[in-house]
Parts: sequence; C-alpha cells; structure tokens
Amino acid sequence: MQGLHLTADLYGCRCETALMTDAVALADMCRRAVQASGLTLVDEKYHTFPEWQGQPGGVTGAVLLAESHLALHTWPERAGVTLDVYVCNFSTDNSAKAERLLNDLMATFAPQQCITNRILRGSRDPQSQSDELLLEWLNDHSAFGFKATRRLETMRTRYQQLEVFETPQWGRLLRLDGRYMTSERDEFFYHEPMVHVAAIAHEQPRTVLVVGGGDGGSAEEMFKHPSVQRLVLAELDGDVVDMARKYLPSIHHGSLDDPRLELRIGDGAAYVAEQASRSDGDRFDVVVLDLTDPDTPAQQLYTREFFAQVRQLLRPGGAITLHISSPIFTPERVRQLMAALRSVFGIVRPFGLYVPLYGTYWGMACASDTLDPAALEPAEVERRLAERGIAGLRYYNGEVHRALFALPNYYRELVQG
Repeated sequence: MQGLHLTADLYGCRCETALMTDAVALADMCRRAVQASGLTLVDEKYHTFPEWQGQPGGVTGAVLLAESHLALHTWPERAGVTLDVYVCNFSTDNSAKAERLLNDLMATFAPQQCITNRILRGSRDPQSQSDELLLEWLNDHSAFGFKATRRLETMRTRYQQLEVFETPQWGRLLRLDGRYMTSERDEFFYHEPMVHVAAIAHEQPRTVLVVGGGDGGSAEEMFKHPSVQRLVLAELDGDVVDMARKYLPSIHHGSLDDPRLELRIGDGAAYVAEQASRSDGDRFDVVVLDLTDPDTPAQQLYTREFFAQVRQLLRPGGAITLHISSPIFTPERVRQLMAALRSVFGIVRPFGLYVPLYGTYWGMACASDTLDPAALEPAEVERRLAERGIAGLRYYNGEVHRALFALPNYYRELVQG
C-alpha cells in the first residue's frame, strides 16, 4: 500500500540512561510520542537484552499502530538508536504525523549525529505507480526529485533505460538512465538558450546539425529561424524519437516530421567522423550538441578529438553550442570541457542559467573561430528576432542574451582560460 517509510540512525545519544536500557521507561516515552503525533497505538512489545561483557543490554521495541508501526532498538554501549516509522496513506495522508513522531523521538534521544531516510512506499494505484518519487543524483553527495502521478512508459532500449512520467510539476517528463532530460513545462529554459544564442548571432543559418536531441526540442527552436533549409538530427537511440512522437508533441511541435529535417538514427560520433574525413562531406552553419551527460553513452562526444572533428564541419562563421554540466555539482567536469573547447576553437563563450528540471544552475557554451555571441548587443538581438519573425519565446530575449554571459565569480574563476 502507498505510504511513507522513515528511518533514522542515531549516534552519540545524550538522553537519560534509562531510555537506553529500561524497557518500561522506553515504552512510556514511546506511548507519549505516539499520542502527541496523532497516531493510534494498537499494541506493543518490548524486550530487554541481557548484559554482554559487562555492558548493559539494549532494548528492542515494536509498536503496532492502526496506521502501521514504529520499531526501535537501543545500543547503550554505542549510545546509539535505530528508528523505523512506517505509515500507510491509503485512506488518509498520515505523513505529517509520521514526521512528527520521528522528530519527537530524535529530539528525546538527543543524538550528536543522525542519518535519516525517507522512502515513498507503494502507490495509490499500483497499475499506474502513481505518487512515485523520482530522485536524481547530482553527484555522490547530492540528490533532488519530483513526484510522479503516473508512469507512462518504461523500457530498456539498446542503449539505456527510458522512462516517461506524468508529473504534477512539469507535465510529461522524459528520463534516461535515471536522469531528467526534458519536460513539457520547463523545456524552454534549456532549449531556447541552447539554440538561439548561436543561431541569432549567425547572420543567416541555413544548414544545422543537431547531435542527440531526439525529443525534437532543439530542432523545433532552430526551425523558428526562417533561413534554415536543412537540419540533420543525428540521434543514437531511435526509441527516444519514437517516445517523443508518442508522448512529447508539446516539446517538438511536429519538428521531427518537418520536411527540412533529416533523421539519422545511429552513432553521432561516427557520422561526424565520416563527414569530416570527406572533402565533399556535409558542412553546417550551426552544430548543436544536445547530449546526455558526459558519463553516459555520449562520453566520446565530449572529447577534444570530437570537438576538432565538429570544427571541420563548420562553414565559415559557424559555431557549435552545447551544455557543459553544472558548475556547482560537477565543477571539475566543467573545467575539463572548457579546456578541451579552448584547445580547439579560437572563441569560446561559456554562459549559464538556472534550469528547474535539473535542479541547479547549469553551464552551456558557444564555440567558434570567428563568431562571438557575447559581442551582440541586446538591441541587435531584438532587431534580428523581429526581422526573422521569431515571437512567443518564453525565456530568451535581447537582455537575457547579454545576461547569459554575465557569469557569477565562482563560475568565472572555474572557466577562465
């Protein structure tokens, strides 16, 4: 059944000694805490363990609640306590009561250190797996998440785990290998700067390469520039494109079936290498690297060697644009990517913005030998947007274009050449 499961491991407890060794005292304290929380005690059982090597034994307690249970065990020789509170939320939401019970118990035991976990158990609707908490790890020490109301799709493709969810916060959300890729309600935070920073700085982009981007969001933004005549979308995983067609039309807006789009399902790195090796290979005004993170199957597309091959595909005045991860949670990755870009291109402009779905300030970059988007004034950006008939953008405008390159000091220090 759907519910909330709370655990806590307490160390260095500074409570009364009796609470660690006396089952009667411990039971009395637990009864008061359960009553104060508003939960309903049905039955209880406590057991005191015998002394061991001259040390008093601990106490194990189990409290049967109408809403589920409380379990705890004391370790007097370590001044430690383990707590376990679980409540069912099927008929009513008991989460706040469970939180209060755990907090009251922790306050009574007064630990110097504690480790807590909160687990959402089960679902109100097992068929849809609603109320699932979706967590993503930003690094080894940090995670954040959103609640899903319905799991729409789960599949293991040839390359990765693909999931599509319905969420209260973001509408439909695409996740690959446990990492958020895009969502209906926040995709413009990512796709608009990723595309328009380079495209608006270019005098007249006609040919475009998008590597990755199987959701169609980058292609949709690029097609807003009327000069675009051809867009090659090189996506490794065809299942991503299929799922985007099925579930994410509000992101791609039909761009995946635009006659100007050439869809190439396969290895983007192999396509770029092949075109770079040919004197008559494809050449582009803008290349968008709309990829998963560097520690995924896209890893080889973040190397100096790949950037050098992409450079060979650029027409005079061309540029590439890409995300470079989070300067907050993966600073060393950002530093390495900037170094690799600068070793290939004459002009590299890092920029950044907060992306809600990613839960953090996010780094991006535009690289070229001749095109410098940071030199474009806000008024000129607005003039070009109007001239090209680009309206209805939700994030990007002339002032934002300039502001994207105004880096916080910590980010500036990280990326300075």
